[in-house]
Amino acid sequence: MFINNNLINFGEDIFGSMRDFNIKKLYYSISEVSKITDVEQYVLRFWENEFEQLKPQKNRAGNRIYTNKEIELIIYIKTLLKDQKYTIEGAKQVLIDFVKNKGIIPEKPKIEKTALTPLIEPEPERVDDSSTPLVKDLEDIKKFLETLKNLL
Repeated sequence: MFINNNLINFGEDIFGSMRDFNIKKLYYSISEVSKITDVEQYVLRFWENEFEQLKPQKNRAGNRIYTNKEIELIIYIKTLLKDQKYTIEGAKQVLIDFVKNKGIIPEKPKIEKTALTPLIEPEPERVDDSSTPLVKDLEDIKKFLETLKNLL
């Protein structure tokens, strides 16, 4: 993805997007940004409150106006949250690191076992513990309750 002479071009890049936007504007309305990024307007407004790096200006009428850089940032946030399954706090940390690295977007952000941990974690392996005393006791209780139920 690159921005050159007010031309925004999202091809096959770290965002995994196959879209090609050739838009020659300095500023975009929230509805245009919503269509470009495929992110609902209310989500964009919410992200403004959550991510300090995302602060679009407002025009005289008080409407949000987004630059190409802010659209890049929105797509990066979307990638972190939706595709890479970061939490809001984890994505905030990645963006803080992004700013520290002078705007260089890492190809694959490092994941640590903290707020950066993805929302979906693999299920632990199930162990066959049918021979443990606890399982046998529970089975006995279940049989007793079934017998009691049948008597009622």
